[in-house]
Amino acid sequence: MKTLSSVLLAGSCLLAGPLGASAQMLINGAGATFPYPIYSKWFDEYARVDPSVRFNYQSIGSGGGQKQILEQTVDFGASDGPMSDANLAKAPGKILHIPTVAGADVITYNLPGNPALHLDGATIADIFLGKITKWNDPRIAGPNPSLKLPDTDVVVVHRSDGSGTTYIFVDYLSSVSRQWEAKVGRGTSVKWPTGLGAKGNEGVTGQVKQLPGAIGYVELAYAVQNQLPYASVQNTAGNYIAPSLESVTAALASAKIPDDFRFSMVNPPGAQAYPIAGATWLLVYQQQKDAVKGRKLVEFLHWAITQGEKMAETLNYAPLPENVQARVLERIKEVKY
Repeated sequence: MKTLSSVLLAGSCLLAGPLGASAQMLINGAGATFPYPIYSKWFDEYARVDPSVRFNYQSIGSGGGQKQILEQTVDFGASDGPMSDANLAKAPGKILHIPTVAGADVITYNLPGNPALHLDGATIADIFLGKITKWNDPRIAGPNPSLKLPDTDVVVVHRSDGSGTTYIFVDYLSSVSRQWEAKVGRGTSVKWPTGLGAKGNEGVTGQVKQLPGAIGYVELAYAVQNQLPYASVQNTAGNYIAPSLESVTAALASAKIPDDFRFSMVNPPGAQAYPIAGATWLLVYQQQKDAVKGRKLVEFLHWAITQGEKMAETLNYAPLPENVQARVLERIKEVKY
């Protein structure tokens, strides 16, 4: 079985079962890096369930996943931000959003001693707006009175590619900072006011590890695997909450999920909810062009929601609540092949 370390070092996932490649059907997907650890695990496990199928998943970012499903160059896309009405209107057929798991964007940094920081939303927004430039700024030091923060430059690191991890992060910043919402806004790609760009969660992780004074945002599993520190963030109840399976589950429990499954779960109510959390989706056409491949894709989706969800917690993702799983299974039945 793959270790999470080997998963995160890979840029793409091509997993085969016991049969030779010539005997297998290849299902291609592309998109989000945020759920890459859990998807890689699922594809590996599913090769044992159905050895006639293998998955080729390119971890290229949510923007790329949306683009490729629109262009029909993949059998499924993956995104951590729901597709916009404008993008859905470009599709040659109806695209369904299939939510899979929820996870956390964490604020990670490179400071001497890896201190456990507490940060509020307005301060995080001003750091990424370029308004806070020193680590010992009073707004960072205020919630961290026991820490001696260095008089060194803050080096912002952000995604350079279209990214659902970015969508979750800037969706959060827009919800806590009017200036951010007006100046930068939401999207899988935004015009960053400051900082260095890096590709993928892997790229941001690498930059933060290498650059003293760096601060960035990555999915929780990447920070855990790379032993990076991450901040506790103040939520709407005024509590500083660390990102964890429990705090993401609390955020997901409070989310209002509409019929089309396009929803946000940032900055939710709840005393123990972590505020920078989001769901991730698989994107599939309701009408499949290839009947055999369509049936195999539906079988995998059903397995993922009924069996794959049980693997989420070991990789620091929150599984969908049972009532939401039931709704998603009904949506999967709408896929025609």
